[in-house]
Amino acid sequence: MKLHTFLLVFVLATSSLNLTAQSTEINHLEIGLNQNKTGNYADALRNFSLEIEKSAANPNPIAFYNRGFAKYNLKDFQGAILDFNKALELKPSYFEAYVARGQSYSKQDNHPLAIQDYNEAIRLNPLEGTAYLSRGISKYKLENFRGAITDFNKSLELIPDYAPTLAVRADSKSKLGDFAGSIEDYNKAIEITPKRTNYLSGRAFAKMKLADYKGALADFSEVLKLSPEKADEWYYSGLCKAYLENYRGENGEKGALEDFNKALELDPEKIEAVYGRGFVKAKLGDQRAAMEDFTKAIEFGNNENAKILYTAKLGKIQLDELRNGLVDRTKMSDMSAGRAEVFFHRGLAKTKSGDPKSAIEDYNRAISFQPSYAAAYFQRGIAKSSLGDQRNAIQDCNNAIELNGKFADAYFVRGIIKLALNDPTGCLDLSKAGELGYSPAYNVIRDYCN
Repeated sequence: MKLHTFLLVFVLATSSLNLTAQSTEINHLEIGLNQNKTGNYADALRNFSLEIEKSAANPNPIAFYNRGFAKYNLKDFQGAILDFNKALELKPSYFEAYVARGQSYSKQDNHPLAIQDYNEAIRLNPLEGTAYLSRGISKYKLENFRGAITDFNKSLELIPDYAPTLAVRADSKSKLGDFAGSIEDYNKAIEITPKRTNYLSGRAFAKMKLADYKGALADFSEVLKLSPEKADEWYYSGLCKAYLENYRGENGEKGALEDFNKALELDPEKIEAVYGRGFVKAKLGDQRAAMEDFTKAIEFGNNENAKILYTAKLGKIQLDELRNGLVDRTKMSDMSAGRAEVFFHRGLAKTKSGDPKSAIEDYNRAISFQPSYAAAYFQRGIAKSSLGDQRNAIQDCNNAIELNGKFADAYFVRGIIKLALNDPTGCLDLSKAGELGYSPAYNVIRDYCN
């Protein structure tokens, strides 16, 4: 069974440092803290960025910590780590930041580094139950199940009856073959949180290992009432019914055959369900159909491409949509620069009408009249990107950023082009774009950077 990770809510630590602001000024830090508490992370991030900029001469670790918290919740784990680094540079005893940075490393599957941070958090505050839980999860991921259980035990001493800790300890016990102990923990977790499907599934797997197929089936049935879209649970429900020799449903109830069919309806390439269905068909006397399923299962098993993995990052259609959207967002500029503006806006019109090659000529003219024209470099980069010249498109974004270090759109486009070229540093560009206020960057980070 896969470990179901738990989102650990970071502590908004404000008690150890004074929060002061002039009464005549907007208190961006306080506004951001409230927005973090209510889950408005994109707006919170902007307020923390404004606070960081305003307090550059006397940086506040709380602002960096909470901006990292916002980035974490927007799935920008690399950006979060950079902010937690800064918070710890400013305040080395900031144990909450060690926990938070560890959780960010954990999200990137860098569990050795995560454990180092949890160790330091525990050294600074041995009574921090979240640190023990988080360290236990990283140990679990590294298959150190006994070490994980030790940490979960300590966490439960400090935070008793916390259902996520009970559930992950239950899963660790299953990994070590202690199925009775696992069921005991799942029972407690389910009593606290009755409708968590992953808890019910975990208990069902443990029951199956003890050959309690009726008990397991009852749990899987409850899961499927709550989440009927789960292909795995339909498969295991069918498996339990097959063990109980309930091959075909009666009196309106589904049998193993119907469950395997449902699993394959939801996931047509689920090899186990194909095999299971073949087994049931054979038991029901339909040998020809059974052989078809067995053959299909063998073909799936030998086919490395049975699951098509999307590895091309952002495809052409997505890139075109992003480029056009950014062109549409360009506003009318001050015409004080004269002919540069005229060429620039004619270039925009050509880009939008689908003539990027001719648009580049106009952007070139605009740049020749005004060499510091950051927007012209940026739009020329978009046009080059649409023609497939991604390397030079990146260079134009570089030029735009050199001229305007707060050019969020340029960071964004450079980031998505880098991702299209399989350059992981694109995620850092997207993080910067989000930090500068271009919130759609976090949608791309969520889908392509983790």
